[in-house]
Amino acid sequence: MKRRSIILAAGASALAAPFVASAQGWPAKPVTFIVPFPPGGGTDAFARPLSAQLTKQLARQVIIDNRGGAGGTVGASVAAKAQPDGYTFFIGAVHHAIAPSFYPKLDYDIERDLVPLTPIASPPQVIVVNPGRVPSTDLKSLLELLRKNPGKYNYASAGNGTSHHLAGELFKQQTKTFVVHIPYRGAGPALQDLIAGNVDMMFDGLGSSAQHIRAGRIRALAVAAPKRSAGAPDVPTTVEAGLPDYQVSTWYGIWGVKGTPKDILDRMHAAVVKALQTPELREIWASQGSEPQTMSQADFSRFLNAEIKRWAQVAKTSGAKLD
Repeated sequence: MKRRSIILAAGASALAAPFVASAQGWPAKPVTFIVPFPPGGGTDAFARPLSAQLTKQLARQVIIDNRGGAGGTVGASVAAKAQPDGYTFFIGAVHHAIAPSFYPKLDYDIERDLVPLTPIASPPQVIVVNPGRVPSTDLKSLLELLRKNPGKYNYASAGNGTSHHLAGELFKQQTKTFVVHIPYRGAGPALQDLIAGNVDMMFDGLGSSAQHIRAGRIRALAVAAPKRSAGAPDVPTTVEAGLPDYQVSTWYGIWGVKGTPKDILDRMHAAVVKALQTPELREIWASQGSEPQTMSQADFSRFLNAEIKRWAQVAKTSGAKLD
């Protein structure tokens, strides 16, 4: 029996050895970041520059894999079922803390099946309109227009259960207005329709809207924050515009797949933190209305848990539902 135990132990070590070796040599091949929205949205706007910087640091290609749908839950589900070999990571957002309140039959658990590494950015949301469809040039005139025309105007979102959706419902609740919700498969497609004049307005993260505001394609009426943003310094805040309680931001973060070796998760965490301190990314983040934001893995895990509870209460209070 003793000899058999030794043989079994040796066999187990032999089986584990390739996995340990792969962890020690990581990354030995390209790494994939699953982004659960189409290109052009806020998540994608932060994920792509980060992946480019990490490609330089890790000396291996970091690839973006866009998997949009169902308010970001399709991509999250794909990531949760990926092999835990250190070659798949997930770039998600506040939407994934909101999703459990809107999608009771999710086939993954954001806290159980994915490992929070760190947030990466937290830009404020901004109220934007298509200037050809909405004549308002400030928040006060927008409110007057909406109150005179209940149900005539609509707002686009990145999908049901996203921060764009809840931001719109909170706006309606606080301003006692009625605006029709039109969900999309991501902020990118929603923004394109806003720019094209197919929808009226949007409550968007400044990260994806900033370039279009500067180009004059859409008009920003107010930033939903207590102070003006460097990404849109000429846009007044909701506090300045007379709506002080309306403050919403959209945070983005990175997760690993549960079961990924801890040393790989630690190395990716360290690589992301280092990348976010580079002048290149700090400049890009500033242009998108944010600063690099990082936490320890333990702090991000606690933050995520608190956000899930907070947004569950917001969803309940606002009465927001799937459309």
